[in-house]
Amino acid sequence: MDDLKSGCCSVEAVVSVDERGQLVLPKELRERAGIRSGDKLAVVQWTKGGRVCCLTLMKADSLAGSVREFMGPLLRGGKKQGGKK
Repeated sequence: MDDLKSGCCSVEAVVSVDERGQLVLPKELRERAGIRSGDKLAVVQWTKGGRVCCLTLMKADSLAGSVREFMGPLLRGGKKQGGKK
């Protein structure tokens, strides 16, 4: 799969979904990502043309930081002290 790698994203594994809707992430991938038993993962959906085209997993504890990083400048720039524009 090395030939599919480019930039920040790459195909790391192909997994199957069982009849209960569960999937297993390969051990090597879990270790590299620092995912341990009991960790919470956020599923982020990407849409194109009104259809889901991609699903991304990220550790839930990282999600809050990403949202703050993205929204922080918007929130700081859009409000004056006291919450009024």
